[in-house]
Amino acid sequence: MKPTREDALAIFRDYNQSESLYKHAISVEAVMDHFARKMNEDPEKWSIIGLVHDLDYEQYPDQHCTMTRKILEEHQWPEEYIRAIVSHGWGICSDTKPEHIMEKVLYATDELTGLITTSVLVRPDKNLHELKVKSVMKKWKDKKFAAGVDRNIILKGAEMLEMELRDLIEETIEAMKKVAPQLGLDGASS
Repeated sequence: MKPTREDALAIFRDYNQSESLYKHAISVEAVMDHFARKMNEDPEKWSIIGLVHDLDYEQYPDQHCTMTRKILEEHQWPEEYIRAIVSHGWGICSDTKPEHIMEKVLYATDELTGLITTSVLVRPDKNLHELKVKSVMKKWKDKKFAAGVDRNIILKGAEMLEMELRDLIEETIEAMKKVAPQLGLDGASS
């Protein structure tokens, strides 16, 4: 079975009620789509993986990635999708190391979307379209800012992708701009 976005969204909604987790999911979905297009890969597959990557997080935070595997296997999702999703927890809650380019992008950008979102939320205009890499780099250095964001994972991910951190941040911001209105980060409500 090749899952569709509708399948992915339905299963995500079955396991998650949190609006912030949904916003995170669509952020990562947009980023995965962006990188897939940039790398001439399958944007539909990458997007779906981005959308459901935290499928189990709300209900099973202590079994993150483990329960996602179980849930998706029960729904007969392809192993390639499951493996990619489980690999984003490498070194935290999973032993599955990101190897495919798709897995590396997910690993590198998952935490980064959180840092970018938080960086926009503290801006007076709350407008992602106005956010600059320089601003994110300044926030990056302040370890108290978005303290829950594991910067080492982002650095490891950038290294796996053989990208400079600034370039990874720039591409991730660019990708997230496409969903800024859904995220409430388009300055409309400021």
